Amino acid sequence: MAIGPVQLIVLGFDQPEFHGEIIAELERLRESDTVRVIDALAVHKDADGEIEVAHLSNLSKDQAIELGSVVGALVGLGIEGEEGFLAGAEAGAEAAADGVSVFSDEDAWDVLEEIPNDSAAALILLEHQWAVPLRDAVARAGGSRLGDAFISPLDLVEIGLVSREEADELHALETATP
Repeated sequence: MAIGPVQLIVLGFDQPEFHGEIIAELERLRESDTVRVIDALAVHKDADGEIEVAHLSNLSKDQAIELGSVVGALVGLGIEGEEGFLAGAEAGAEAAADGVSVFSDEDAWDVLEEIPNDSAAALILLEHQWAVPLRDAVARAGGSRLGDAFISPLDLVEIGLVSREEADELHALETATP
């Protein structure tokens, strides 16, 4: 299986009002082969700081096993070289086969501390499936990725892509703190 670029997105929600709209949009993107959710952790922290956590994913068990080995390999690679890579891949595949999520409570805990009371957050590990053909075409042309980043809407004003008012609205949407 060719895997596309993988991105971790952490989203915060002030006064969370979940009605299934986000999950429906992720499902629509999956059905169109745009993105795939490798793993997702939804967190709600009540006014007293009590936490409720739910794991979400739209992977089949076979996909979870295969991608679990990929993520496990990524984690293991930075720890012990080739031995860590193999151990991480095996551990990731075994965990996924047992239905264990990529995100552990230990991994998520740092982020959970940052979530204000009476708010919510989502940690979403996405595979950008749309990018596989583009990445492969770039590689066939002898190219490679040198970097990537999201561009602030405020920077788009400079090149005339959006008006200052539109940029201010988009920037407020993207950076509102819960």
